[in-house]
Amino acid sequence: YTTASPRTASGPATCVTKVELRVSCKALLDRDTLNKSDPCVILMVQNDGQWIELDRTEVIKSNLHPVFGKVFSLDYYFEEVQKLRFEVYDIHGTHSIGTRDDDFLGGVECTLGQIVAQKKMVKPLLLKYGKYAGKSTITVHAEEISGNNGYVELSFCAKKLDDKDLFSKSDPFLEIYRINDDETEQLVYRTEVIKNNLNPVWEPFKVSLISLCSCDEDRKLKCLVWDHDSRGKHDFIGEFYATFREMQKISSGNKVSWDCMNPKYKQKKRNYKNSGVVILTDLKLHRVYSFLDYIMGGCQIHFTVAIDFTASNGDPRNSCSLHYINPYQPNEYLKALIAVGEICQDYDSDKRFSALGFGARIPPNYEVSHDFAINFNPEDDECEEIQGVVEAYQNCLPKIQLYGPTNVAPIINRLAKVAAGDGNIKDASRYHILLILTDGVVTDMADTREAIVRASYQPLSIIIVGVGNADFTDMQILDGDDGVLRSPKGEPVLRDIVQFVPFRDFKTASPAALAKCVLAEVPSQVVEYFSHKAISPMSPMRDLPTPILSPVATTPTE
Repeated sequence: YTTASPRTASGPATCVTKVELRVSCKALLDRDTLNKSDPCVILMVQNDGQWIELDRTEVIKSNLHPVFGKVFSLDYYFEEVQKLRFEVYDIHGTHSIGTRDDDFLGGVECTLGQIVAQKKMVKPLLLKYGKYAGKSTITVHAEEISGNNGYVELSFCAKKLDDKDLFSKSDPFLEIYRINDDETEQLVYRTEVIKNNLNPVWEPFKVSLISLCSCDEDRKLKCLVWDHDSRGKHDFIGEFYATFREMQKISSGNKVSWDCMNPKYKQKKRNYKNSGVVILTDLKLHRVYSFLDYIMGGCQIHFTVAIDFTASNGDPRNSCSLHYINPYQPNEYLKALIAVGEICQDYDSDKRFSALGFGARIPPNYEVSHDFAINFNPEDDECEEIQGVVEAYQNCLPKIQLYGPTNVAPIINRLAKVAAGDGNIKDASRYHILLILTDGVVTDMADTREAIVRASYQPLSIIIVGVGNADFTDMQILDGDDGVLRSPKGEPVLRDIVQFVPFRDFKTASPAALAKCVLAEVPSQVVEYFSHKAISPMSPMRDLPTPILSPVATTPTE
């Protein structure tokens, strides 16, 4: 599932792709004299040249060919070398891993890029000083957790399982394997052990649909029931094959169960029926939607620009003014407007944009306005395409008097009201972006904070670009990245909707870099808004094949 996540305080945010890694080993060294090794894999990541433990698998008792149930989840960045190290240890007891050399079964270093490029990476394990650990290998499978699949929550129980223990009842656990296209088996989930019980009820568990069935409803799943043995010699109770499509029949009120079969008994015993029955008692499917799910579903992004016409900008007729119209090169207001607007216009089918001004005296009475249409048409403040906004801006400059103060709350409140009208329609059809271009710190800070808190409940994102060389320190408060923005009464924003950047940070870079930086968080803000409201993308997934998964009790997750 991709979300926008700021990498550094100053650098642009990037789109993050989540990757799941699963590990298994073959032919591990046998370190134990009496029984086999009890392996565990530690995943280390390199940070500033230092190896630090990210996570570790469970310990599998007495097994030299372990298949671990643990799933490692990592953020994958295409533009970085992400060094990983897998270390395999033989664990004694429950205490944490010592660094005793005789417990080390081997390790391997690689990059996340190598794993995802191969999808399935098999490497020999190495001991200290690059010596091979016999014929030991480690296999790492990678799967991208993309936005179009989500996850499923399953609840299983069983009835009348065979009793494998002499003096007590079986201690059953269930394993689910996905059968891949090449007939190999991939462990998807291993339940907990239910002690001394032939009618176990296992805990519900969540698993992504990509790992359960690679988003293929008819992919075979091999399910095994075992009687747990503390020495690692588990007794086989029975098996059955299932598909995700079969499981989904539960939603229409059907009973979904499977005979748990032991093939050996079936051959030998004439009237053998089964070794118990496994029942699916509940299935909840959670779709996790991505930004593109909403866009492809037909969500329109409406773009509004608000321009600062306060006197501190300088007289537009003077070449030192921030509003000076240079016939040879656009000023900073126009550069920022064009850079951001050109990207937004791709998501708005009518290509009409609202253009507003604040902080000027406007005709006919030359009263100060903090919320006026720069085309002077209060009935319709929209301009045709970005070029129309540029022309309206150039035409209005000679007609107004730059004044003050720098109040932006009125425009935020106006946009929030428009967005609230769209928000009342219970579908994902419209989202708003407000670009505020200003040359100084806002005067009405308390009102602005209040307005942003109100606006955070609406389908709206706010981008503020500081133009010129003013000290913008106080503006950073509005960008909730350092902490949560609160209204003067202490009420926090529902979600972080403001992104502030000074234009001067991008003077030497291209305007595209400015746009990339300020728009990077918008996709996650869009998804966050609709998810919070539990609104799915609209159905006409234009030009898209219908999703594989039929919606079973779909609940958009927050």
